[in-house]
Amino acid sequence: MTDDARVPPRAFAATDEPDEEELLAAPVRWPRPEALTARVDWKPAPAAAAAEALEIETVGELLEHLPRDTGEARTIGELQLEDTATVLVEVRTVRSRPVRRRGMRPLVEAVVGDGTGVMTATFFNQPWLANQYKPGTRLMLQGKYQGRNRFRVSTHARTEEVAAVGDAVAEYPATKGITSTQIMAKVREHRAAIADVVEPLPAAIRVAEKLPPRPDAIAAAHFADREAGRRRLAFDELLIDQIVQLRLRRERRGEQRAAPLRDAATLSRDWRETQLPFVPTGDQVAAMAEVDRDLAGERPMSRLLMGEVGSGKTVVALHVMLRAVEHGMQAALMAPTETLAEQHFATLQALMPGALVPVALLTGSTPGGRRKDLLGKLASGALPLIVGTHALIEDAVAFDRLAVAVVDEQHRFGVRQRAALDAKAPAGLAPHVLHMTATPIPRTLRLASFGALDVTTLRELPKGRRPIVTHVVSTEAERDRAYERIREELRAGHQAFVVCPLVEESEALQARAASAEYERLKATEFRDFDVVLLHGQMRPRDKAAAMEAFAAGGADVLVATTVIEVGIDVPNATVMLVEDAERYGISQLHQLRGRVGRGEHESLCLLFGPKDSARLKALARHRDGFDLAEIDLDLRGEGELTGTRQSGLARFRFARLPDDADVLERAHARASALLDADPALEAPELALLADELADAEAKAVAAA
Repeated sequence: MTDDARVPPRAFAATDEPDEEELLAAPVRWPRPEALTARVDWKPAPAAAAAEALEIETVGELLEHLPRDTGEARTIGELQLEDTATVLVEVRTVRSRPVRRRGMRPLVEAVVGDGTGVMTATFFNQPWLANQYKPGTRLMLQGKYQGRNRFRVSTHARTEEVAAVGDAVAEYPATKGITSTQIMAKVREHRAAIADVVEPLPAAIRVAEKLPPRPDAIAAAHFADREAGRRRLAFDELLIDQIVQLRLRRERRGEQRAAPLRDAATLSRDWRETQLPFVPTGDQVAAMAEVDRDLAGERPMSRLLMGEVGSGKTVVALHVMLRAVEHGMQAALMAPTETLAEQHFATLQALMPGALVPVALLTGSTPGGRRKDLLGKLASGALPLIVGTHALIEDAVAFDRLAVAVVDEQHRFGVRQRAALDAKAPAGLAPHVLHMTATPIPRTLRLASFGALDVTTLRELPKGRRPIVTHVVSTEAERDRAYERIREELRAGHQAFVVCPLVEESEALQARAASAEYERLKATEFRDFDVVLLHGQMRPRDKAAAMEAFAAGGADVLVATTVIEVGIDVPNATVMLVEDAERYGISQLHQLRGRVGRGEHESLCLLFGPKDSARLKALARHRDGFDLAEIDLDLRGEGELTGTRQSGLARFRFARLPDDADVLERAHARASALLDADPALEAPELALLADELADAEAKAVAAA
């Protein structure tokens, strides 16, 4: 080394190892992760309670509480008629004026401007704003431009309560007791702590993926390029998720053992050839062959059977269960609700008209004497097939030789519930598990939440199924015509469903309740026909009676809640009316309308709701559930497509699906490559990533 600036250095560091004192004295800011565990001083008390609810009690949690974009800010001069927009403006004048309509509070009108023009912003039902938003106040307004320089406000805040970067406007997620302004102030107060954020990814991965350092990403997410910062954090989050998913898959395949079911088909073959009331579709045959290959191995099958409404998933499930029985073992089908379990039980009986194999039903409503008898037969092995609800995983339930478990609508069960069913297998073994869902799941969400499962898809519908025509009904005249159209079907000897979202009246939701609508329709629109009622709060005996009457043709109209969403098969039902259809998601509406069109007759679905609803328009235009699933994902994002938070779809803090589908694909590929090269992540450069993974797994176990 030399001090001569003309001579290039031949080394970049001293060869002597520095001691701790020298390291601490070095002019380098190195992370102190313990600083991120410090508590944030939230005052007053309501703010502290709200911060706890938002999970932003520590400095680290605060820095990871990112602002969300509320839209690109527009100028007044750019606004066009009916534009929904965000604007940054200054109040010029403000006034409150009374409204003649009884019960309405005075409205507030503020003349606002931004340098490109002025307009009148109208705030409804908030008269106090006239005192809060004095002339000179800077505001962020969201709403609709109605022309003639008038703007109807839907959301508003002072500009100091939102973070503005360039033309983008963002607001920190807040709740009662704490404001976006307070959160933003605390983030700025603890900004220096961003330097204490640990970088979990080795430099090689960051370079290959073109990722900024994690501290820089957090700083950008708050103060600069929010989207670039968020997507870097999303990559970390999705990488951890995919490592967990792939590890689960490899562990289940590598460590657990199941009873191999590889003997030649006997019972299952006889059932298909002599008792199945119809010829299986090509997709069903292919699915049976696929699961047969899984069942033949000592690794437990872990497969998701995903099928279009009416595609015949239960046929494949029964084949899997019969494969266990013909090997002298047992099988169980677990459903999330009693109504669905009852329907599966009835369907299995219909698919085995010759009572080929004894099958029973066990739910929370099973009488004590019957329950005791079933438990004895399960424990002795005398009962080979059982259908049930959560009752199947109670401690008192013991199987003799459980080899196959079918879990329907598996996203509605928690991790522990599914593990409890696994534990019912003989000691040292795990059951082969077939998960079923009637909600087609786009690849993006399959990677995010079902990455530990193999996937089989049924798209082909049984022969003879007629397409369902769907109409959106909005006006009173259209409603009258809809009722007449239903009566035409009833007079032709067919049957109809009427679906309502609530069991009892609710002023808050203003929805037609099934019980009230049942009474109304009996006395008015369908007074000349037999009408029955079905909802989840009825006694099991009454529910069974209503369904039996409708299925047997003894009733013309079934007024119901969404208990009929899956599992009900009445081929003579040709028309469905859905009240307040905009309250449902696309996938649920598609499931509901799948209750009709199951016979040889053309069928009709009438959705009562607004004509401009994107979801309802999509249903009227599309019949394919896989197309609708993609549209649903675009419209609603990750959180609602396949269920609740425990399903795993709404757990991401930074990632936004489907917007981050490309990030997810990259994370999946990187996770797979890492585990292929180093399954335990033991390389020194992966130590920090392994630590983060351990923290994530610990949180997942605690949440389960």
